[in-house]
Amino acid sequence: MDVEIDGDGVRAVDEAKTAVRVEADGWEPSAAAPALDAPVDAELTGRTERLEFPPVVVAVDDVDGEESTTLGGREGPISFSPGAYELRIAAPVRTFLRIDGPFSLAQPEFDRTVVSFPGPTAVRLGFQSRADSTRESVTVPRSPEGVATALSTLSAAFRSTTADRSFSSMRERPPSLTFGETVSIPDAVREAVPEHSVELRLPRSLSALLPAASLAHYLGAEVSVAEGVEPSLRAGGERIDLGQGRCYERRVAALLRRTFWLDCLVRTAGPHDAAVRTADLLDRLPIDADALYDAEIAERLLAYRAVDIDAVADAFPEWHLSMYVEPTYDGVRCLPFMLADVPQLFTPRSSPLSDEDRLDSSLSAFYRAGVAAPDPVELRDAELGPSRYHGWLADGVAMDTFKTLPAAYENRSLYRGRADGPISVVAVLNEAEMREEHSRAADIYRRRAEKLDIDIDVRESLTVDELANVIEQRHDLLHFVGHCEPSGLRCPDGTLSISSVDRSRVQTFFLNACGSYEEGKALVRKGSVAGAVTFEKVLNSHAAKVGTMFARLVAHGYAIERALALARRRVIMGKDYAVVGDGTHVLTQTDSLAGTEAKLVRDGDAFTLTHGMLSPSLAGGRAFLNVDRDCPPVLIGNEWELEMDAAEVVQFLRRGEFPVVYRGDIHWCTELAEELAAETAGR
Repeated sequence: MDVEIDGDGVRAVDEAKTAVRVEADGWEPSAAAPALDAPVDAELTGRTERLEFPPVVVAVDDVDGEESTTLGGREGPISFSPGAYELRIAAPVRTFLRIDGPFSLAQPEFDRTVVSFPGPTAVRLGFQSRADSTRESVTVPRSPEGVATALSTLSAAFRSTTADRSFSSMRERPPSLTFGETVSIPDAVREAVPEHSVELRLPRSLSALLPAASLAHYLGAEVSVAEGVEPSLRAGGERIDLGQGRCYERRVAALLRRTFWLDCLVRTAGPHDAAVRTADLLDRLPIDADALYDAEIAERLLAYRAVDIDAVADAFPEWHLSMYVEPTYDGVRCLPFMLADVPQLFTPRSSPLSDEDRLDSSLSAFYRAGVAAPDPVELRDAELGPSRYHGWLADGVAMDTFKTLPAAYENRSLYRGRADGPISVVAVLNEAEMREEHSRAADIYRRRAEKLDIDIDVRESLTVDELANVIEQRHDLLHFVGHCEPSGLRCPDGTLSISSVDRSRVQTFFLNACGSYEEGKALVRKGSVAGAVTFEKVLNSHAAKVGTMFARLVAHGYAIERALALARRRVIMGKDYAVVGDGTHVLTQTDSLAGTEAKLVRDGDAFTLTHGMLSPSLAGGRAFLNVDRDCPPVLIGNEWELEMDAAEVVQFLRRGEFPVVYRGDIHWCTELAEELAAETAGR
């Protein structure tokens, strides 16, 4: 973590190049400042009269008592009397502020969070990265027993055993896993693993262990295996049978969802949560939140079993992520990279895709003429669980999933520890007729560079050697616009097969070229983390629409899979686009805590706005909607529905940077705001 005085403020940048800037009026370095209770990666002390943070949720904890106040989505100000306080600011880089003395807190106009003091006051700023920073590794034998031992240690990544463990801020990436002759667990990991109050007894097979990994991780369960046993869970002296086969996997996933969501409700009884909109569900459920908040995990689990969660299930967000993992030891090694996102885990099942699921091949006459695109990818119809996004870590290519590889997770750690230097984007145009997409994408990256430290390199007509050189150099995003042939990416002097490249040092990519799937998969195998590709031929006009929207979303901090899922809604043949690699990967930061999206429906002069936030890595977090009305916070993944007039809609859309679905197409909010404003003014 790099922290520096930056003009009239303080700037912190973590190893994933995520940054936060704190404006500080009259900042003077000072050693005399109270200490932080929160563990931080870097800190700074000084004296100031006023601090400005991003417009995000702020929690104020009374250090000497149990009082906690949360500000978000309302103006304030709130005055705090003399005392000892620690503020938790949910910025892209977690930020903490320790104060001894009076202060006021406000969010004027929803564009910033302001902490004001009656005079120069000594404060301590702390910063904590959200990046995967764990360096510990657990070594176990390459056997089901070894895997069970490893799964029993992964709960070391949680910071709490209370219901607060459902907060995204309370979990980090678990220790990595390696295989060796004997068990080796670092002391730091052993000490961080809480005492087990839940036990999972499973058959001696990876097919049983892998689907249970996420549940074991969240419950802090001790996992054991034996030949011939039926899957079961033991808690508080009770045994819960988990069934067999697909029934087993579904029960495990359902138990994970039940425990996680009810923890999100029960934690409102603790000192660290505002009353989210779903908290009133506690009045309809047989749950004593005050008694259960800091009870043992086993006690909460057993209490939750008595709840008819189906009666209130619609009040919770759709589950954020399901992963379909081949039961292999390579799949086991990928688990620590996934589990911090609390995914449902299933063994992959698929069948051949029926002809009815794809448009008739006669449409190919309308595609890019004269291009010898690679053969279409053989897609399969996957059996998918209830979830918003799906990842396929298995053989074959499944519709409606991102195709990930073990290499994607191994590569992800290689791009950490690079806080120095800007985000490097290279936009390559290798076909003149696609100049419009290339120009528009480059403009998007340039505009985003006004807020983030981005270096844009615009290149045209690269030769085979020049394109290979670009891929072998350090870049954070390659946006390639051109053609792909069976032999590789087309260049003026031939084609470049990624298999011939020594190593890819391009972190993410978009190969917007016909049939670029295999070349994209090769980029991941050669060193990249994730990117967007096409399965077969695509229309030039479609490619331009998808490419420019994808560029804008990635540049604004949307995960690769989410960016493409939104961008491809602009075209009829959107399913010809897909993500290879870790689709949950995020390249840049958002202006708020999580990327947002909205749907707008017009009825005469009235509008209905449906607005939500979603990020696989922030499941369990909460969000506020910045409008001039009392909007209670919601769980990330839930949505607000608001009735507005034209003036209110325009004002709201001008505040942010996010996509809006309106009249069957996706628009950027600020551009749509101007269109609606012009329509209103023209009447």
